[in-house]
Amino acid sequence: MTMNPTKLTLAALAASFSLSVAVSAQDAAPATTPLPPASTKTGLTYATDIKPIFDANCVKCHSGDKPKAHLNFETLAGILKGNKWGPPLKVGDGANSLLVKAAAHQMKDKDGWMPPMPNKAGAKTLTPEQIGLVIAWINQGAK
Repeated sequence: MTMNPTKLTLAALAASFSLSVAVSAQDAAPATTPLPPASTKTGLTYATDIKPIFDANCVKCHSGDKPKAHLNFETLAGILKGNKWGPPLKVGDGANSLLVKAAAHQMKDKDGWMPPMPNKAGAKTLTPEQIGLVIAWINQGAK
């Protein structure tokens, strides 16, 4: 049985359109990349290992009398205090901490990505290595 060339062309166009729509919808969906693994470095402390990362990328907005989201990252006490919703981390569970999910851009709502991109402070997205250090620090007790 031979298919009419016009019907064959229409079928090919329909298939092409369906594939195009599927690819476009996939491209529009937010990409979820897996979290980087926790660093294997032990004995991590806020003062030595984490504060330099936060000072370079978070403190510009999360400090002072009116820190963004009422989260102050200037001190360990400020981070552990959190805001009216609680601290942005779950001590002992870095991978499920809001702080890590926001820094790793794992939030469904891009408004929750930290730092937001672009931003006026010039803060840069944390590298996978930095996120791995933060995860390990939280896993080790966030001290």
